[in-house]
Amino acid sequence: MGLTERDRALLDFERSWWMDDGPKTDAIRHQLGLSPARYYQLLAALLTSPDAESYDPLLIRRLRRIQTRRRRERLQGRPAVPRSGR
Repeated sequence: MGLTERDRALLDFERSWWMDDGPKTDAIRHQLGLSPARYYQLLAALLTSPDAESYDPLLIRRLRRIQTRRRRERLQGRPAVPRSGR
């Protein structure tokens, strides 16, 4: 089916947002006109798209690794951090 202009804009934004000043959530609203929640929903859907992987394979693979790591942490639980000074 191919990527839409919005899909490409989301991927382009995710690749380069860190170069902008200010919080990412503000940049999402200003540059894309989306709420952060909607942005992340759309971005997550793109992670399963072969067209998105063809468009920017490095970005998609990096985001998939992050998604997998976070899912694993949620399922396994984060290790307890010892409190100091007790």
